[in-house]
Amino acid sequence: MQIVETTNDGLKRAYTVTITAKQISEQIEGEVKRMAPQVRMPGFRPGKVPANLIRKMHGPALHQDALNTSIREAMDKLVEDNALRPAMQPQIELGEGYEEGKDAELSVSLEVLPKIEAPKIEGMKIEKLVVPVAEAQVDEAVERIAGQQKSFTTKDKRKVQDGDQVVCDFVGKVDGVAFEGGGAEQQPIEIGANRLIPGFEEQLVGLKAGDEKQITVTFPDDYPAENLKGKEATFDITVHEVKVPGETKIDDEFAKNLGLEGLEQLRTLMRGQLEQETAGLTRTQMKRALLDQLAAGHDFDVPPSMVEAEFEQIWMQLQQEAAREEDPAAALKEIEDEKDDYRTIAERRVRLGLLLSEIGQANAVQVTAQEMQQLMMQAAQQYRPEDRERFFQFVQSDPMAAAQLRAPLYEDKVIDFLIEQAEVTTREVTREELQAAIEADSDSATAKKPAAKKTPAKKAAKSAPGDEDNPAAEKPAVKKPAAAKKADADAPAKPAAKKAAADKKPAAKKPAAKA
Repeated sequence: MQIVETTNDGLKRAYTVTITAKQISEQIEGEVKRMAPQVRMPGFRPGKVPANLIRKMHGPALHQDALNTSIREAMDKLVEDNALRPAMQPQIELGEGYEEGKDAELSVSLEVLPKIEAPKIEGMKIEKLVVPVAEAQVDEAVERIAGQQKSFTTKDKRKVQDGDQVVCDFVGKVDGVAFEGGGAEQQPIEIGANRLIPGFEEQLVGLKAGDEKQITVTFPDDYPAENLKGKEATFDITVHEVKVPGETKIDDEFAKNLGLEGLEQLRTLMRGQLEQETAGLTRTQMKRALLDQLAAGHDFDVPPSMVEAEFEQIWMQLQQEAAREEDPAAALKEIEDEKDDYRTIAERRVRLGLLLSEIGQANAVQVTAQEMQQLMMQAAQQYRPEDRERFFQFVQSDPMAAAQLRAPLYEDKVIDFLIEQAEVTTREVTREELQAAIEADSDSATAKKPAAKKTPAKKAAKSAPGDEDNPAAEKPAVKKPAAAKKADADAPAKPAAKKAAADKKPAAKKPAAKA
């Protein structure tokens, strides 16, 4: 085998690799010996089929397997001998004139990870913005719980008013024909709760028990059922009961009905829930401040292929969000106008991902086997029960899939490590001030000009907690097992950063070699 470097320019490398015909032939002979005990052929005892007949029967397949094995071994040797750290999978092309019995000449091109000096983490300072929970907020939370637990009492001869509950039968029709799912019996409807299509509840006001009425409503254009979107429908209503809401007394008895010891325990639970909500925002603010410091203190070239892969994921998410806007064309034009800004965001994510990887490796940050098992179990829940075992096998056999699954947790652990090392000062703020600080950090990280009014698509890409500043050094496309058919539409677009696996050698791509 001969390896010759043809390009060494920045992070780009290129090589010609020559695999001799003898090496490929030896691979074929080895495969024939491996297969021989299992080959069956009329006229021969099992395992006694001559090698030349095996080669004749399986020649093209044997040659293809031998060539692919030789290429993988060549790539392993190329990476090891040249101490390469590939950023993405190498691009491998087999010479056009190759045919069986000749040397195989490969053209290999790849990008390598940059050499990064040990990131400086000493002396980092972070301000922690905390939102204290006021007793008034706890009161409101308890009152919301009480509102959800309200009881209703039947009141004879009462005409329906806002806030009442109506028990009725109804049948829905479009063009005079009843449609599936449009009817119910003894259905309780709370007036003013806005749980039904617009205009339905309001037309029940003024009715009383025993009344019958036909109402007309129009289904919204975004109604889930395609056959009802924008359609006008009539509903034949028969009122059975009108109930008035009873007063819910917030006391120990109320809390006990919820399965708690008393009102104080309910208030404690609500206070903890509110604190947990703001704690998540606080961590996002600290994470962004920390990553902004890292980004400001480090500037190095990053592999263009990794930036392009990251940008493509961002761009796909933006286009999907824009397509759901009221004016998709305007939303698409808006993101097109700032396409360069999103490419800058992609480059920032890649650079931060590489920095976090270096910090994690230098400080022995690891995802334990137990944590990895938990990640796999959580991810497997998106598949049907009969497909979960195949998902486990897939992740365990594919290092790139495992790295992608591990990435978000690994990043969180590196961030936690950095926060522990930093000098942290605490300041109390309002929730609005905390959210404004998060938005300011997001805009300052990428803005080149005054920010235009953001569409939801842009907001998701630029400032969603855990997204814009979730560094992504690499996102290999994870192939699902054939049986795992659950769509990925609901999967969050969480880019996976490259981790300690960055030093590992990639498996070479299998080119479609000519036999």
